[in-house]
Amino acid sequence: MAEDRSLAVVTGASTGIGYELAKCCAENGFDLVIAADESRINEAADDFRKFGAKVEAVEADLATMDGVDKLYQAIGAFNRPVEALLANAGRGLGKAFLDQDFNDIRDVIDTNITGTLYLIQKVGRDMRSRNSGRILITGSIAGFMPGSFQAAYNGSKAFLDSFSFALRIELKDTNITVTCLMPGATETEFFERADMLDTQVGQSKKDDPAEVARAGFDAMMKGQGDVVTGWKNKLMSAIASVTPAGLVAEQHRKMAEPGSGEKSKP
Repeated sequence: MAEDRSLAVVTGASTGIGYELAKCCAENGFDLVIAADESRINEAADDFRKFGAKVEAVEADLATMDGVDKLYQAIGAFNRPVEALLANAGRGLGKAFLDQDFNDIRDVIDTNITGTLYLIQKVGRDMRSRNSGRILITGSIAGFMPGSFQAAYNGSKAFLDSFSFALRIELKDTNITVTCLMPGATETEFFERADMLDTQVGQSKKDDPAEVARAGFDAMMKGQGDVVTGWKNKLMSAIASVTPAGLVAEQHRKMAEPGSGEKSKP
């Protein structure tokens, strides 16, 4: 196996956007450490090896400090610096906030924010010590919108969007770039896992995860600060930025309220 391949770390890589991001890396000369909280991560690893990549799969709960530590230990065993960190692991949650189990809410926050930041800080410090690296954070256009019936999830993505821009500025005098990928609704298992298949957005036509990932990967490789994928999402994010928050929240309710999928049918 060639040792001149750069090393990329991709979280949430078993399915969806994360899988496609890891595939982009493998196709473009990266070896991989990939992680997810399910055994399918091992099947994904086999797929990526077909592109000539050396791949280490880590099954770990990245909502926990122990899970992130397990991943970081596996990265260290590679004995190669991380040239690209693609922090993509995330979890969604639908329905009204007061009806949600608080353990599920904690899981969203700990996966999307706590575990992501812990991993970024650990790998980011290594990048800073050698003044080289790329960081891609999967945020969302949901971060621009008060998320009625997705309140904790949208709030977590607002945090990540904001954090990514701040971190980029903190590192602007280094050779480390930070890119925020901000997709809209994408054809993944997200809506099934979030129990949102009965909603208007859950039943709508969604973006291709391969196209979303390619846009994010290309932006990361160019060192761009952010990328919103798809013209509809660009329009939605632009409108949301100039519309009163209360109106945006009401519009989001129409998309994400349980049963809204039935209401939208003629």
